Amino acid sequence: MKIDRIEMHHLELPFVHPFETSFGRETKREFILLSVTADGVTGWGECVAGSGPWYSYETVGTAWNILEEYLIPLILHENIDKPEDIVGRFDRVRGHPMARACVENAIWDLVGCAKGLSLAKMLSAKRDSVLVGVSVGIEENIEILLERIAQHIDEGYRRVKLKIKPGWDVDVVKTVRNRWPDLALQVDANSAYSLSDIEIFLELDQFDLLLVEQPLHHDDIVDHAKLQKQLMTPICLDESIHSVEHARWALDINACKIINIKVGRVGGITAASRIHDLCADSGIPVWCGGMLESNIGRAVNVALAAMPNFKLPGDISASARYFHHDIALPNFVLNSDSTLDVPSGDGVGVVVDQDRLAHARISSKLFS
Repeated sequence: MKIDRIEMHHLELPFVHPFETSFGRETKREFILLSVTADGVTGWGECVAGSGPWYSYETVGTAWNILEEYLIPLILHENIDKPEDIVGRFDRVRGHPMARACVENAIWDLVGCAKGLSLAKMLSAKRDSVLVGVSVGIEENIEILLERIAQHIDEGYRRVKLKIKPGWDVDVVKTVRNRWPDLALQVDANSAYSLSDIEIFLELDQFDLLLVEQPLHHDDIVDHAKLQKQLMTPICLDESIHSVEHARWALDINACKIINIKVGRVGGITAASRIHDLCADSGIPVWCGGMLESNIGRAVNVALAAMPNFKLPGDISASARYFHHDIALPNFVLNSDSTLDVPSGDGVGVVVDQDRLAHARISSKLFS
């Protein structure tokens, strides 16, 4: 297939409820959506870079520049037979995994649609549905947090992840655990602590957590290995894992017992699949983290999480969790057993609603 048209869309969707982490408070999601067309078939990819360099150095602005100036020229008017073809084409571009993933994911969707294959089938995923949980941000006070958690449990979520930061950690987790003794519970620090805070994590050990996610520096592996030796609770690495090599290094020194795979963070579906296989061969379970995606990115996450070594519920909440009106349909609806159905349609299995796309669009640029 010869790629003859690519279009970038700069979009903004307001959140149903503000979402706060140790990075700050967000009220809307700003992101890039990319369409790639070949032989009359179009595939879509979502860039998960945020509005500021908080979770990652990549932002909407930097990703737009990298896409426009470097990545799109490498594939426009080129022949692509399979998604993996573009991985080698992008080797000369260092870093910028979220921008690269945006293009690669669009190619996966394009190829799937052209061949009449779902993404899940292309990944040899076997599950028809995947277990999911819900991520709960930092709230103004504990009472609001408890109300929010109770609401999500009533909706059917069986696993809850709490965002923590210094001053909003042990007492908060203790209160939640006392309220719901049997709830599957985990915490995410988003790199807000250092090794000097080990007493906090030793206290958290008593609350039977599934895992503590990325407690230390965002690009650290070595100190996480030191911390893991002293904890019963499994450490899960997130921000530290940007590639298959990072995952291998972490496993080699026992820096974690679980890895969170985010497609955008590792550079695309191909790398995510390879990290899944590496961890499976090493006996290390993985799970799929969310980046507050629209249904385009959510569909990719659900298909990926249907692979066999995704052992823990993912942060892939139902569509209604974050947005009133998504830009792609159908919406993902939470089942009574805390699962989402894996799309069976061609490609990622959702279709962009052009009216909603136009309503959310800030700007766009066409390449042909």
